[in-house]
Amino acid sequence: MKVMEPVGGINPFPVIDPELIPARRYYDDAFYRTECEHLWSRAWQMACRLEQIPDVGDWVEYAILDKSVIVVRTTGGVRAFHNHCRHRGVPLAETGGHGNCRGKGFICPFHGWRWSMEGECTFVYGRHLFDERLLDRGELALKPVRVDLWAGCAFITFDDDTAPLRDHLGPVADRLEARGADRLRTEWWFGTVLPANWKVAMEAFMEGYHVMKTHPQLQRKLPALYNGMYGNETGGIGAPINPGLSVRENIQAQYEHMQLLNEGMAGLIHAKEVAIAGELLDVELPDNPAQAVPQWYGVVQAEITRRLRARGEDVPDLNAVAVSDPVDAVEFLFPNYFLLSFFSGMSSYRIRPLGPESCLFELWSLTHFAEGEAPPAPMQPVMLPYDSQDFPMIPRQDYSNIPMQQKGLHSQGFEAMRLSKAVEGLISNYQRLIDGYIAGLDSARLAQANRRLGGGFDGPIRDLDLSGQARSSAPRASTPTHTATTLKEAENEPCC
Repeated sequence: MKVMEPVGGINPFPVIDPELIPARRYYDDAFYRTECEHLWSRAWQMACRLEQIPDVGDWVEYAILDKSVIVVRTTGGVRAFHNHCRHRGVPLAETGGHGNCRGKGFICPFHGWRWSMEGECTFVYGRHLFDERLLDRGELALKPVRVDLWAGCAFITFDDDTAPLRDHLGPVADRLEARGADRLRTEWWFGTVLPANWKVAMEAFMEGYHVMKTHPQLQRKLPALYNGMYGNETGGIGAPINPGLSVRENIQAQYEHMQLLNEGMAGLIHAKEVAIAGELLDVELPDNPAQAVPQWYGVVQAEITRRLRARGEDVPDLNAVAVSDPVDAVEFLFPNYFLLSFFSGMSSYRIRPLGPESCLFELWSLTHFAEGEAPPAPMQPVMLPYDSQDFPMIPRQDYSNIPMQQKGLHSQGFEAMRLSKAVEGLISNYQRLIDGYIAGLDSARLAQANRRLGGGFDGPIRDLDLSGQARSSAPRASTPTHTATTLKEAENEPCC
């Protein structure tokens, strides 16, 4: 077994064997500093939701590690600037701040220098006191940060030379757009600080293999789905499929599973969608469950589409996009953003490092609203302790594991995580992409590897075509999607 020992060079703990992830990548201070310098300085990252800055002059502050950015909507579109006064370096916007700067711009709280929303310096107090060479107009302008807009969000990068965001995301961006990701609005936004490395927190949502033990309520409701995907070995929770169940019993189990997902996640399946499905339990269906269940999902998706559109919500044709643009239950967008989809709404996660063994975990519930009916966008997350009972059940169950895992990584003799090459491949894939950033690979190559991460939930270890990286030809694990053609496609995908 190839267990990683500290090595020389810029990366002290590279991934050598793609099925073994060195434990010290999750707590070693030197590795953390290396990530901070080489990953977060170059990667595209979600900075804010656009409904937070709907009007000209609206701005929010985004922070990552020791970097702070002002994202502002101007007359020419959304722009971003490094958050510091060009005089003495004082931040112009406070951490987590927001507001509207139209007419007044950004004013330094130290000496009162001012900048417009376009980043131009408009006032220097006591200008005559300075040598003119220090007051060059171009030099005084706020330093811009690259920004791209996608899926209702502003993404930023500190790397002026990196490829555009869409080049990094690849086809997964098209699939999520087809499902209306850019038209979703925030229903609620929670945040918590987890006593764990940011990667530990993320990896809990890269596979459904953990559902059997971590989310037993889901496993017990549809054991055939989860056992069929991850194994029927003795010891798993729930019996294999019971051929004695009637069509109505199968439909009832699917419906109750939807209820559990709504109670556990909200954004993943919205209460309004569950209510519609609940009115369709007695529709006429074939006598064969293998035909009846997918047909029922087709009826549910068609009726959700029809009824929500009748309410003025701009939702996609769910049956059509299930065929043309199928998505995984969880779509990961490197380096730290997730979108989880089932019917018309989504949940999203963003995880930011706060230190080697601490991270900020944010959770959004996103849904469609009719024109003029969306509530005011929350400007800050509701911060809760990670063990708060106010979190929905599913993240609460995940949060109970994450701090324990972080402690376990320090155990004497635990050198590396052992990954399934079939269903835990996304963990290996993104970890090796991090190594590509640390190695300083060119942007085009990083973008190409990034695109390989799309659709990686419950997927295999993949060849990312990164220098020195191990290859694997393991076939992709089957993950059902919500078409109305087969039983596996109709049944719910495993939750995170």
